[in-house]
Amino acid sequence: MHESFEAPAAIEIWARKNNQQLSFTRLYLGDKLPANSNSFDYLIIMGGPQSIDEPQELYPYFDAEKEIAFVRNAIDNNKYVLGVCLGAQIIGESFGAKTVKSPNKEIGFFELELTAAAKHDPVFATFPDKFFVGHWHGNMPGLTDDSVVLAKSKGCPRQVVKYSPKAYGFQCHFEFTPEAIEGMIENNAHELEEFKELPFIEDAETLRSHDFSEMNGFLFNFLDSVKAKF
Repeated sequence: MHESFEAPAAIEIWARKNNQQLSFTRLYLGDKLPANSNSFDYLIIMGGPQSIDEPQELYPYFDAEKEIAFVRNAIDNNKYVLGVCLGAQIIGESFGAKTVKSPNKEIGFFELELTAAAKHDPVFATFPDKFFVGHWHGNMPGLTDDSVVLAKSKGCPRQVVKYSPKAYGFQCHFEFTPEAIEGMIENNAHELEEFKELPFIEDAETLRSHDFSEMNGFLFNFLDSVKAKF
């Protein structure tokens, strides 16, 4: 975790309902990364207000190179990894793919469209062709020669990227809950004001009005499929 308000939210709800043992590395509180990947089956890297190339003095606890190396080690040790938003970009970087600017900044609930490649993915092939999820980003993960884009939106062409059978990056936010979106609004209100004239920006009232249950359900299906492979 890179910030308290970039919470696991529905991911944590799923884990507790499924009796999974959880550990947290709260970097913003000074927690250190685990010494190695032997202590976990599944590594989930959450989002944050940082960019990969952010000057470190702005966020002294965010050492991008160290995180990228840690994620790469987990991948090399055959662990499952999921990155959300900034976490997706870190996974991309761990595969050697540079983070880039998204064509549009997106804050709100906008439609995902699955690509043709999603039809060959064991999980996303079961999802509808189009559905709504949460967004709060200005960048998107890089691509490798072997990575596959499974979903896109009108504002961003890289919303779900599959880097390997065990490594997925979600630029979007399936995990948002009403509590999580409230935390994002409270801590990022300046963005809602600064970017309100852009085409893919919703206001706070609209953000609060959405039904989170469908996208959480798709997340739970995805996590169920990972758990079945442990």
